[in-house]
Amino acid sequence: MADTIFGKIIAGEIPCHRVYEDDRVLAFLDINPLTRGHTLVVPKEPAATLDQLSDESAAALGRVLPRICRAVMAATGVREYNVLENNGPGAHQAVFHVHFHIIPRPGPNEGLGLRWAARSLDQGEAVELVKLITTALQKAP
Repeated sequence: MADTIFGKIIAGEIPCHRVYEDDRVLAFLDINPLTRGHTLVVPKEPAATLDQLSDESAAALGRVLPRICRAVMAATGVREYNVLENNGPGAHQAVFHVHFHIIPRPGPNEGLGLRWAARSLDQGEAVELVKLITTALQKAP
C-alpha cells in the first residue's frame, strides 16, 4: 500500500493535515493547494485508477465526497468549486493512487483552469458507442 505518497500518508508514515477519516476514506489538505481549502479525498484501498477500485471503496467515496465538499464550502465561504479526479499520466495523474481534488473557486481566475474543447456527437458513432458500452457493462464483474 505504501508505494505512493498517499499510501505512506494512509499508513501514517508521512504526516498530513487530516480533515476526515473513516474505515475506507481519508481526506486531507493538499500541500500544494491551488486555492485555500484545496482538499484531497483518497480511498484507503490501493488502486491506481478509478476503474481499478472496488465497488465498496467507490461507494464509500461517493458517500463522503458531498459531505466534505459542504465542509470545505462552509470553512472557506466559497460557493463554487471543482471536483477533479485524473486517471493515467495522459490525463494528468501525478500520484498513482485514486484521489479526488476538491478545489474551491473564490474568483474567476483562481483555482482550476480548464479548456473544454467540445465537439458534436456523430449519431452513428453514438449508436455504436451505446452498444459497446452497454455490452461491456453486461460483462463487467
